[in-house]
Parts: sequence; C-alpha cells; structure tokens
Amino acid sequence: MADNKSLVEKVLSLQEKFESLQAQLSDPGVMSDMKKYVQLNKDYKELEPIIAAGQEYKRMLDEIAQAKDILANEKDEDLREMAREELADIEPKIPDMEQNIKLLLIPADPDDGKNAIVEIRGGAGGDEAAIFAGDLFRMYAKYCETKGWKVEITDQAAGTAGGFKIIVFKVSGENVYGTLKYESGVHRVQRVPQTETQGRIQTSAASVAVFPEAGEFDVELNWSDIRLDLFCASGPGGQGVNTTYSAVRLTHIPSGLVVQCQEERSQIKNKERAFEELRTRLYNLEHQKYLDGIAAKRKTMVSTGDRSAKIRTYNYPQSRVTDHRINWTMYNLPVFMDGDIQECIDQLIIAENAERLKEAGE
Repeated sequence: MADNKSLVEKVLSLQEKFESLQAQLSDPGVMSDMKKYVQLNKDYKELEPIIAAGQEYKRMLDEIAQAKDILANEKDEDLREMAREELADIEPKIPDMEQNIKLLLIPADPDDGKNAIVEIRGGAGGDEAAIFAGDLFRMYAKYCETKGWKVEITDQAAGTAGGFKIIVFKVSGENVYGTLKYESGVHRVQRVPQTETQGRIQTSAASVAVFPEAGEFDVELNWSDIRLDLFCASGPGGQGVNTTYSAVRLTHIPSGLVVQCQEERSQIKNKERAFEELRTRLYNLEHQKYLDGIAAKRKTMVSTGDRSAKIRTYNYPQSRVTDHRINWTMYNLPVFMDGDIQECIDQLIIAENAERLKEAGE
C-alpha cells in the first residue's frame, strides 16, 4: 500500500502547479503575452491527463478501503456481498492504472502533440525505389484518412516510371508527430519490379523522415536571413501553374537550408508553406540533438532519430511486413499497404513505453 500512497502523493504534488497554471491562464495580463500564454497552455495540457488519472486512481483506492472496511466490520450479508462485488470489479483495474500513471509521470517527448512534416525519398533501386516511395505515400495518406488527419503536399518530384523521387507533405491533426515519428528510417522492399522483365525479385529502398512542425514561437526566423527565388512550377497542374512564377524556393542564408513549395497556384500560399517548412527544418537541427540523446540510452531504435537505420522490410512474394526494431511480423501485406499500420505503431509504442519505464527506474 506504501507504493500506492507514494504514487498518489507524486500526482497530488502536481495539483498545486496545475491549479496555478489554471489561474494564470485566466489572467488577462498573461493572455496579452501570446508567447507566455502558449507555453503555459502547453504545460497545462500536459498535466491535465496526469491529474485526471491520479484523481481517478485515488477514488478507486478509497473505494477499495471502504469495501474492505465493510467486510471487516459489517454484519449485514447484503452489504458484505456488495462490497465483495465491488472489490472484484475494482482490484483487477489497479495494476493497469498504476502502470498508466507511472508512464504519465515520465516526461513525454515535448513535440509529440505537434503536426508533422514527412519527407519520403526513393533510395537505392532507381525507378523501382521511386515507385515504392509512391506506395509508401499512398499507405500514409490512407492511414491519415482513417485518423481524420489532413494531408497537404508541399513539394514533389515524380519518378520516371511512376511514384516519386521525393515527396514532402504536412500532416495536421491530434498527436500527429507522436504517432508518425516511429516511421523515420529506411524502408526496404523485396518484390519483382514492374520494370523487370525476367521476373526476378529485387531489393529497393526508400527513406522516410518525420519532423515535428515548428510552432510560431519555437524558432526565431527573420525574412532578412532568407533569400527568395521564384520559378515556374513543374509537373501536373496545367497551363496556369506551369507558366506563372508561383513556385517558391527559400534559402536560409546562415544555415544554407533550402526548401521549396510549388503545389499551390498562389505564390503567396507557396511562400507561406515554404516558410513553415523552413522553420520546421531549422527547429529539427536542434531536435536531432535531443533524439541522439535518446538513441544513446535506448537499445531498440524506437523513435530515435537514426534516419539511416533500416527499420522495416516489405516482402511481396511472402506477403510479409517485418519491423526490425521490435521483431514484429504480419503476413497480410496488401492490408498494411492500404494504410492499416496501427497495430505496428501500437507495438512500437508499447516497446518504447517499456524502455521509458526502465529508464525511469521503475
């Protein structure tokens, strides 16, 4: 019971901070300082589920104590039976609740709640790698659709035989980066390519990079540090797109980072999107150091930033997909490629949570 008490104490010790944040957020002085307000709101949102889980846990412990008291002191058999039923209902839930609270008490990746920028590049394998990059994009687009997330393409270069040499897109919604971050790395495909006439199985690869989208207050970015180039969009879009200088390329002079956007007809919209992406990529130069710090501590490469690591193999002849970080395999590749990737992500989250608990000494 001592462990139960210490867990309740840990959560309730945060109650004061939570109430203080609540008060500050309704203070007009704080509301006028947007940067401070955004940070306080973020802290409040992070504490909210911990406090809720702690209060529910304390309520359950109180009910167990009351039921045990009835069994120890009450003569009425109906009351005793009700107490026994209550214990039988509540006690099995306690271990899961404790595990959940322990996880909630470990600081999560501060960027989990952010939107994400995803970049898919065809790697080794030429035309077949570009076709596979297109297959991966379709897989993610279908998955995002099932989650109710919005997908906006910012840049793409088509492969000569289909698919993409590169495609960059933004995903907006609830906890996007916290879910998609596990997809960063090299994805390998084994199949008979559409371009192969002899029917031989070939191995190709595409790399996926997932970045948390930087918020307005995450990075100081000034237009005075940026060179703006305008050019005609290439690829699909018809006469209007291909003959006007609507495509935008931004170069961040201090870092040398370059981004471009050519998906919108409007130069202003392309400029806005490119600016957002540039801010995100600058933010990720710092974020990468944070990921490297995690990578040094964790044995599996779950959610580390090692984007050169081979994380998953898609074997078409065997209809098999294998995630190498957690030795997870399923034999229904068409369903997986149709966007049904949640089970794999769930297993990666479980593996990472186990490592986080181990790190925290639980």
